[in-house]
Amino acid sequence: MRAIRCKEYGPPETLVVETLPDPTPGAGEVVIDVKAASVNFPDVLVIENKYQFKPALPFTPGSELAGVVRAVGPGVSHLRPGMAVFAFTRIGGFAEQALAPAEACSPMPEGADFATAAAFTLAYGTSHHAVVDRAALKAGETMLVLGAAGGVGLAAIEIGKALGARVIAAASSDEKLAVCVAHGADATIQYAREDLRARIAALTEGRGPDVVYDPVGGIYAEPAFRSIAWRGRYLVVGFANGEIPKLPLNLVLLKGANLVGVFWGEFAKREPQRNAAAFGELFGWLKEGKLRPLVSARYPLDETGRALRDMAERRVTGKIVITP
Repeated sequence: MRAIRCKEYGPPETLVVETLPDPTPGAGEVVIDVKAASVNFPDVLVIENKYQFKPALPFTPGSELAGVVRAVGPGVSHLRPGMAVFAFTRIGGFAEQALAPAEACSPMPEGADFATAAAFTLAYGTSHHAVVDRAALKAGETMLVLGAAGGVGLAAIEIGKALGARVIAAASSDEKLAVCVAHGADATIQYAREDLRARIAALTEGRGPDVVYDPVGGIYAEPAFRSIAWRGRYLVVGFANGEIPKLPLNLVLLKGANLVGVFWGEFAKREPQRNAAAFGELFGWLKEGKLRPLVSARYPLDETGRALRDMAERRVTGKIVITP
């Protein structure tokens, strides 16, 4: 099989394509013929050795995928060859075949295509954990989403609307904001052109948002936190900007607010039953049409480096996938 390999830590251009032996499943494992593998910002960080998950070199990047079960190992009873599944594997997705723990695989939702299924797990799992579990967003509250046109941002918008909240989307271009509106955003902020704090105040009548969803970090974190409502919840989701902000802790005191960490991967590992219940709710919303994952581009395996570069430079709207 052909696979993308990270043989040394570095930028996407250092990745290579190699031919490897077909994998064989061990106990509790399956081999999947990969039809689509989603590209996520952590994939960029992993190959640069800048993420909390640090696989040993060499490795095949790619954390979530969808495809058809090729073979199952001993002890696997709920999956069989020929089944269409999606999986969160942390590594191994950018290849023609992937080895995955059977417990990390789920049958594809009815009516979903492979690209949609591959793009669902991380973005919607992260955003559900953030918005529903960590922030406890309620109907009638207001949520501000930074970096709203990305995969997790659009998922947060849709989940916020499914809960009955008002959602304000902030992004860096009018084109990206148009996508946010198409996915349910009630109001928008173009923070490359508009003053973030002034616009938040205008859209919330000076009260501020109850929840701030921040997968970006960088220069917008402090003005967003300064704008948060009394008893607000600030969700620390990630740092796509590349800069980890340093917030003055007196702001937390003055706002009576909560800084809330969001680490979906660890939550799924530590609390699998709650994670399964969350996906039950997500699949229900997907079936009802409340969730509409956006796959904006597809790349062949040989162009994985370009896909990761586009992700690193924030040229991506929604999700992008590799199609081996």
